[in-house]
Amino acid sequence: MSDEVFQGVIIGAVGGAAAGLVLWLIERLNQYEMEWRERRRIRNWLDKVTAPDNAKKWRNTRAIASYTNLTEDRVRFLCSIDPKIVQSSGENETWGMNGRARDENSIGIKS
Repeated sequence: MSDEVFQGVIIGAVGGAAAGLVLWLIERLNQYEMEWRERRRIRNWLDKVTAPDNAKKWRNTRAIASYTNLTEDRVRFLCSIDPKIVQSSGENETWGMNGRARDENSIGIKS
């Protein structure tokens, strides 16, 4: 009788751990996908508004947040981790597209 109970406990623990692992993995993939979509939304907007020759090459966090419907904190985080977006060294909270706002000649490294 106690062997059956022990086996039931072991099976339940293993099944619970496997279910927990699957749920954690699904949540992590969902977070990654959401982050990717929001970074793409910011890049697309920045690319569109900075592309014309007479357009500003740098946009502030508040403007990006306003046009992409994201919070300023979220924009700040996403811009800081995206390799295609660079922060202005002259002004805080100002972002631009790598290669357009800051090119190889201005900082000495390749975009």
